[in-house]
Amino acid sequence: MLTKAPRGTNDILPRDVAKWHYIEEKIKKICKSYGYSEIRTPVFEHTELFERGVGDTTDVVQKEMYTFEDHGGRSITLKPEGTSPAVRAFIEHKQYAEVQPTKYYYVTDCFRYEKPQAGRLREFHQFGIECLGSAHPSVDAEVISVARNLFDFLGVRNLELEINSIGCKECRKEYHKA
Repeated sequence: MLTKAPRGTNDILPRDVAKWHYIEEKIKKICKSYGYSEIRTPVFEHTELFERGVGDTTDVVQKEMYTFEDHGGRSITLKPEGTSPAVRAFIEHKQYAEVQPTKYYYVTDCFRYEKPQAGRLREFHQFGIECLGSAHPSVDAEVISVARNLFDFLGVRNLELEINSIGCKECRKEYHKA
């Protein structure tokens, strides 16, 4: 009988579950105040979703995904991040045909085969927000505001925001060359 959790995972014991609930409730409250709705996606998806969404040349896709073949011969991957499944659901359920933007938030389990170390596990919990259907810069400001609001509420201090850009489409070509 195995008496240890798999390497890179941990148990959340009853004494800590209340803390998780507290944080999750604050996430829900803040997201709802900005008009975000919760989305829950499957724990596994077709591998191609992550190859296209995350990029087939990234470390996540090439080295870190838990990928297996199901009984039907399809390549399936445990969710390594939450954005790609949220976008897939947006497209699959034709949410783009609704009034835009569409605002999702999620708190989900994710899986990556990484070397376990302080603060980095193979099974981890990810909070994310996605605002789809608008290219307006105010959406970026809103996402930053949601994060700041959450950090303030949780008492996280001394944060610095650094914004970076690789520029327009023409500038990106030069960036990639460099």
